Amino acid sequence: MTQTLVPAETLAKANRAHVPNESPEYRRARNALLAEEIELRRHLERVAQMRRALPPGGLVTKAYRFEGEMGPVSLADLFGDKDTLIVYNFMFGPQRKAMCPSCTSFMATWEKKMADIEQRVAFVMVARSPIARILEAKASRGWKNLKMVSDTSGDYTRDYASAEDEDMPGYSVFTRKDGAIRHFWSGEMGGATADPGQDPRGAPDFDPLWIILDTTPGGRGTDWYPKLSYDGPA
Repeated sequence: MTQTLVPAETLAKANRAHVPNESPEYRRARNALLAEEIELRRHLERVAQMRRALPPGGLVTKAYRFEGEMGPVSLADLFGDKDTLIVYNFMFGPQRKAMCPSCTSFMATWEKKMADIEQRVAFVMVARSPIARILEAKASRGWKNLKMVSDTSGDYTRDYASAEDEDMPGYSVFTRKDGAIRHFWSGEMGGATADPGQDPRGAPDFDPLWIILDTTPGGRGTDWYPKLSYDGPA
């Protein structure tokens, strides 16, 4: 049953929050912003509901194989005892000297949340470099919780991240039911869907770095990106 929601403007008018020495102009503008924030929350929930209501995705018919930390594994193996699997392609192909700083920023956040995430779903990172190189990079970051695999053949990467086998990020969700694996959802926002003056990005952002910066006067800016180290070059 569809629930009738109180208009966002009405909820915002009931806001009793105030901060010391604010002006009437500030409070009016802040309450107008609050109404938009309420609408944003509601829109995010509508999008999440639409995502959950997607029709069954394409069957996974290929026997994708990876090299894991303990040896060869299949896509089915990556599910473990879960019925949902998230696979994140990070940019660390053989031609790349170091991991992509932006991908690393994402994964550094997930590293600390993996125990929570894995209560509900399986989550695996995949790259095109050999597994030994991937594990060396993992150790250099001090990561213990992220599960890493190498797509040695590139079959999975070409089907779900980049048909041209480019060193590109990708985020895909798979489900398993009665032994059948299906694709559920992948991020499809990129350069072709970017708005003028913005970096290509999806919504919502998976890295809280950008959401935190969005709460500040300077915002995300256009001249700063995360680095692998702040003691030297990126």
